[in-house]
Amino acid sequence: MNTEKDFSPLTPNIVRALNDKLYEKRKVAALEIEKLVREFVAQNNSTQIRHVIQILASEFALSQHPHSRKGGLIGLAACSIALGKDSGLYLKELIEPVLTCFNDSDSRLRYYACEALYNIVKVARGAVLPHFNVLFDGLSKLAADPDPNVKSGSELLDRLLKDIVTESNKFDLVAFVPLLRERIYSNNQYARQFIISWILVLESVPDINLLEYLPEILDGLFQILGDSSKEIRRMCEVVLGEFLKEIKKTPSSVKFAEMANILVIHSNDLIQLTAMTWMREFIQLAGRVVLPYSPGILTAVLPCLSYDDRKKITKEAASACNHSLMKLVTPEDDVEEEEESQSTTSPQSKDTSSKKEGDLNGLCYFFTSERTQVTLDLDGIVQVLDRHLHDSSTGMMTRIAVLKWLYHLYIKTPRKMFRHTDSLFPMLLKTLSDESDEVILKDLEVLAEIASSPAGQTESSGSCEGADKIELHVPDESKVGQQQLGVGSKGADSSPSTPSMNSYFYKFMINLLKRFSLERKLLESRGAFIIRQLCLLLHAENIFHSMADILLKEEDLKFASTMVQTLNTILLTSAELFQLRNQLKDLRTPESCTLFCCLYRSWCHNPVATVSLCFLTQNYRHAYDLIQKFGDLEVTVDFLIEVDKLVQLIESPIFTCDGGPPYTDYSHCFS
Repeated sequence: MNTEKDFSPLTPNIVRALNDKLYEKRKVAALEIEKLVREFVAQNNSTQIRHVIQILASEFALSQHPHSRKGGLIGLAACSIALGKDSGLYLKELIEPVLTCFNDSDSRLRYYACEALYNIVKVARGAVLPHFNVLFDGLSKLAADPDPNVKSGSELLDRLLKDIVTESNKFDLVAFVPLLRERIYSNNQYARQFIISWILVLESVPDINLLEYLPEILDGLFQILGDSSKEIRRMCEVVLGEFLKEIKKTPSSVKFAEMANILVIHSNDLIQLTAMTWMREFIQLAGRVVLPYSPGILTAVLPCLSYDDRKKITKEAASACNHSLMKLVTPEDDVEEEEESQSTTSPQSKDTSSKKEGDLNGLCYFFTSERTQVTLDLDGIVQVLDRHLHDSSTGMMTRIAVLKWLYHLYIKTPRKMFRHTDSLFPMLLKTLSDESDEVILKDLEVLAEIASSPAGQTESSGSCEGADKIELHVPDESKVGQQQLGVGSKGADSSPSTPSMNSYFYKFMINLLKRFSLERKLLESRGAFIIRQLCLLLHAENIFHSMADILLKEEDLKFASTMVQTLNTILLTSAELFQLRNQLKDLRTPESCTLFCCLYRSWCHNPVATVSLCFLTQNYRHAYDLIQKFGDLEVTVDFLIEVDKLVQLIESPIFTCDGGPPYTDYSHCFS
C-alpha cells in the first residue's frame, strides 16, 4: 500500500499500524481509530465519520493486500464501537465491506470478518434488522465453510443475530421470506442445518407469523426431510411438527389449497409418512377445500394402500387420507354448473348449504365461504383411477380402493360419471379376470351399479341388438331399497331388491358372455362365482332371462352348450337362486311362464340341462319324451358326466314338490 497517500483524518501512524502483519499493532491502530471517531461523535461531525469509514472500507478492507484487509476489518469494528447507539446511521457503510470479506480465499480473513461483523452487530443490536437479509445471506454461506475456526466464528455471530430477532418486534418477515425460499433448496448439509435452525427460531417468536408463508417454504422443508443426515432429518421433523401443531390450533388462517399439491409430490420413503400425516390433517381440517386437488392426492395415496407391514404406519395414514377424501364427495357434486348457479341465487339453498357444512366430518364453519367455489375434478380423478386399473403392477389393496372409489362416484355423482362409462367399461370387464376374489367382488358391484343406475337410462334401455323382445323384471318401487346391494335374501320368503335395468345392462351381459367365450379358464374357475354374485346384485331373473336370450343367438354351439350347463348347475344348486327356483316351480303367473319359455329355448343347447329344467318345473311328460331321444344322441364322456350329475340331483330337495301346479300345456314353448 502507498503510505504517501492522504488518509486524513487517519494519521500516518494509524495507517502504518493498520497495514502491519502483526495483530497487536493493528489492534493499537484500532484503539486510535475508536478514540478519533468518539471525538467526531462528540462534535457531531458526521462528514468526518463517514470519511473515516469510507477510507477504512475502500483503502483497507477492500485492498489487494491481506494485512491491509485485516487492518480495515478491525478498524471498521472500532468505528462501530465508538459510534455506539449512533452506529445505526452508518450500518450500510460498515457492513458491506465486511460482508465482501466473507468471500475471501484466506480463511483467516474470513474469520476476522466474522469477528468484525460480530462487534458491529453487537453494538447496533436491533438497528441491524433493516439489513437482515444481507447478513443472513452472508451467514448462510459461512455455515458451510470448510474451516472450523470460520464456522465457529459464524456460529457466534449467528446466535447473536438470533437473539436480536427474538427480542425485537420489528423483524421484516415479508422481505425475508423470498430469501428463505431461495436458500432452503441448498443441498449442503450445513446450510440446511442453518436454514432449519432459523425457521425454528422464527416459528418460536410470538410476533412473527411464519405459518402465513408456509406454502412458500413447505416444499423445501420436505426436500430437507429427505436428507441423508439423521440429525438434519430430526431437526426438520421438529419444525414440521411445530407447524402442524399450529395448523391444528388456527386452521382458519391456513392456506390449505396452496399446500395440497406440495404434499402429493413427495413420495420418497423417508418423507412419505410425514407427507401422508400432513395430508390426512389437511383433508380433515380443510374439508372440501382440497377437493380440486383430489387427483394429485389419490396419485400419492393409492399406491401406499398396498404397502406391507414394514410400512404399516404409512399405509394406515394413507388409508385414513383415502377414507376422509372419499367422504367429501357428495351428491351436490353431481349438480351441473348451470343448476348450481341457479341454486346459489336462492336464499333457501344457501341456508341448506351452510347446514350441510357442519355435517361433513365435523368440518369447521369457516370454510363455508371457500366451499361455494370448490369444484370436484371428476375428470382428473377418473383418469387417475383408470390409470391404476390399467397398471399391471398395481397392488391388490390399491385395486380394491380404486374400485371402491368408482362405486362411490357412481353412487354420489352418477350423471357426471356416466360420461366416463364407455371408457371405463372395457377395463372393468377385464378386471373380472383378476386373481383376487375380493377385487372381482368390488368390480362386480361397480358393473352392477352401472347396469342398474337410473342415470344410465337411455331410449334403448332394456334392449340390445337382437334382444328387443326381452322384458326385464322391473320391481315394485316400494320394495326397492329393502335390501343392501350385494346382500342376498336371508329367508325363503324375502324378495331381494330388483333394480330396473338400463341400456348398459345388456351391454354388460353380452360382453360378459363374450369374455367367458374367449377365456374358458375364467368360465371354469370363476364363472359360477361371478354369475352368483350378479344374481345377488342385479336379481337372478334378470341375469338368467338376459343370458338365455343372448345364448339363443350364439353361433359357437359348443360354448353355448357349456354356458347353459354352467347356468343350469347354478340354477339347481346355488342358494342365491332359491327364489328363482320357486318361481319356476310355480308356473301360474304369465311372468313365470315367460321366464320358463325363455330359458327352455336356450337350454336346448344342452340336452341334459333341458331335461333337468323340465324336472324342476314339473314338466315330467315332456322330460320323458326328451329322455326317449337320448338314444339318438352321440354318447360322449362329457354327456355321461352330465347325466351322472343329474341322476345324483334327482333325489335332492331341489326336485321335490308339495302338490305342484295343475297340468298346463306348454307345447308352444317346445315347438
